[in-house]
Amino acid sequence: MKDNHIKILLIEDSPEESRLIHEELKDAYGDKFELECERRLSKGLERIKDKKFDIILLDLSLPDSHGLNTFTKVSACAKGLPIVVLSGNDDESLAIKTLQSGAQDYMIKGRLNIDMMVRSIYYAIERQKVLDEIRSMVFTDELTGLYNRSGLYVLAEQQFNVVARTKNGLFVIFIDLDGLKVINDTIGHHEGDQALIEAAKIIKETFRDSDIVSRLGGDEFVIVSIDVNRDSDKIIDARLKENIKTYNENSDKPYKISMSAGIAYYDPDNPVSFDELLARADKLMYEEKQGRPDIKRLL
Repeated sequence: MKDNHIKILLIEDSPEESRLIHEELKDAYGDKFELECERRLSKGLERIKDKKFDIILLDLSLPDSHGLNTFTKVSACAKGLPIVVLSGNDDESLAIKTLQSGAQDYMIKGRLNIDMMVRSIYYAIERQKVLDEIRSMVFTDELTGLYNRSGLYVLAEQQFNVVARTKNGLFVIFIDLDGLKVINDTIGHHEGDQALIEAAKIIKETFRDSDIVSRLGGDEFVIVSIDVNRDSDKIIDARLKENIKTYNENSDKPYKISMSAGIAYYDPDNPVSFDELLARADKLMYEEKQGRPDIKRLL
């Protein structure tokens, strides 16, 4: 949001409703708002991935999605974006569930005017800023800037609730920075901290913005990668190895960065808890580490 110019994505299946909102915003507020409209959820999700918005206005009843499931899918895709629901359904139970799931507001179309909508937009954006600041303080690892253990568990549980409804797959990836103790004991803890920071950058570069990237603690990192195909684990592993190789080729550090990784898939047809999948990924990571004699020769 630059110079108070607010970019809005409206996902609404009625052309008349979209046109009315566009015209009333334009008439009352000029160029203060930039409104883009999509009629289908699938197209809205594509637009969220392709362009930056300040807020989403969402109708829950669309040609390709209905009810709370609509909000769940948008929320999973639009991480960190405030969402205001505009619904023709005066269902108090649905409104409460949507707000509990993270919507900033739930407004009934027939009961609002353009000023009420704009007020809701401003309030939603400001509330989201406050929430982001709180999350940053509580859920961020101070050294690496990634999510910490608390942030991982809160966001992972949310994603597991999402895939339980959407039946999509996801990966939990457990990564261990090899040889950190050797670096600490040989060169010093300051250099060990630098190795963790560099490892975090490599991992962050490997995964998408929509993935949950965290430092579990010590030399351990955990990633929850969403909206994946089961066979894409090899692609992820190859990308991580390539990024590590590129870093080492351009680094003047007296050691090489090395990581061991375990990738566990969440099968929607055989659901398990986050802790169970994390334990599987940890076991796979340990098995990989045990099979690599090169780890001791990092310095």
